[in-house]
Amino acid sequence: MTSAHGVPAGMSAHVSSQTGSGKNPVPVRMLGWAILAVMAAFLLNNYLNYWQDLPGIAPIFGGKANGSLPIVWSWAQLGVYGVMVALAFVYVGKTGSVTLRQDSKRISDLNAYLIRAAFWAVVIVGVVDTVISFLRVEGLLEAVAGTDLTAELGRSQFRGAYVHMPLIALSFVIAAFTRTLGFTWLALLVVVSELLIVIGRFIFSYEQAFMADLVRFWYAGLFLFASAYTLLEEGHVRVDILYASFSRRTKGYVNAIGSLFLGVALCWVVLIIGMGGKQNIINSPILSYETTQAGFGLYVKYLMAGYLGVFAVTMMVQFVSYFMDAVADIRGEPGGRDHDSHTVQ
Repeated sequence: MTSAHGVPAGMSAHVSSQTGSGKNPVPVRMLGWAILAVMAAFLLNNYLNYWQDLPGIAPIFGGKANGSLPIVWSWAQLGVYGVMVALAFVYVGKTGSVTLRQDSKRISDLNAYLIRAAFWAVVIVGVVDTVISFLRVEGLLEAVAGTDLTAELGRSQFRGAYVHMPLIALSFVIAAFTRTLGFTWLALLVVVSELLIVIGRFIFSYEQAFMADLVRFWYAGLFLFASAYTLLEEGHVRVDILYASFSRRTKGYVNAIGSLFLGVALCWVVLIIGMGGKQNIINSPILSYETTQAGFGLYVKYLMAGYLGVFAVTMMVQFVSYFMDAVADIRGEPGGRDHDSHTVQ
C-alpha cells in the first residue's frame, strides 16, 4: 500500500514522525511544564513559609519546622507541589495538538511578560524612591507629605510595603499593555543618571547618596533582567570550537542536554541557596526590607537581593523554552532558530 506520492504507507508515517508532523512528544512537554510547576510551587511555599509563618515541608522529612503550626500544614504545603504538577499534566493533556515550537513560544512569551514587568518595576520604583529621598534630604518632604507620613517614609518597612509593593503591582499591569522589553531605555537611564552625578559633583558641587544608589539599582536590573532575553537571542558567549560544525540535529542534542543539566540545574542552585531558609541571601534582606548604611539613600537594597531570584526564575523559564525548541530541532520539526544567524526562521 502506498501513499498519494508513491511512498509506502509505513515509510510515510516514519518520515512524518521524523519531521515533527506526527504525534507530539507529550513526555517532553510534560517534563518542561512540570519543571515550571515545581518552581511555582517552590516560590509559593517560600512565601507561605517566611511571610505567613507556615512550617514548610521540612518536618515531613525530619527537618526543622519554620513555625509552630501542626504538621498537617506541612502536608498541605507538600500537596501544593502535587497540585501544580497535576495542573501542568492536565494542561498538556488538553492541548495535545500543540507542537513543541508553539509551547516553546508560549513559555518564552510568558517570560517576556515577567521581564517587562521587572523592567517597569525597576524604573518606576527607582524614580519614585529618588524623589522621596531628594525631598527628604532637602527637608522638603514634610511640607509635601505631612509630619506623620514623613516619619513613616523614613522607615524601610513602611516605604517598602506601602510604596514599593503597589508600584511593583502597577508594573505588572503596565507590562500587560506594552510589548517592548525596554532594555535600551534602561541603559539610557543608567547613562543619564551617571551623567547627572558628574554634572552635580563637578559643576554644582552637589552629591547625595541616593544618586549613586539609583545608578546601582538600575544597572543591576539591566544586566540581570536582560540575561533571559539575551539567551533567547543567543547573545551569550558561546565557545564555538566544536558547536559551529555540528548538524542541526546534533546542536539540538547539545542545547537540550545543556538546558536541563547546566541551565535549569544552575537556576535551582540559585533558588535553593538564596531562598532555602529565612536567613538565606535572598530571603533575609527582603524580609527585613534591608537598606544601605547611608541614611538618606534609596531604600531599595532589599529589592536588589530579589534581583537574584528574578534572574533565576526568568532564566529557568527561558531554559525550559530553549529545551523544548532544542528537542523540536532533534525531531526535525519545521521552523525554529537558525543558530548561526541568531534569527528565527
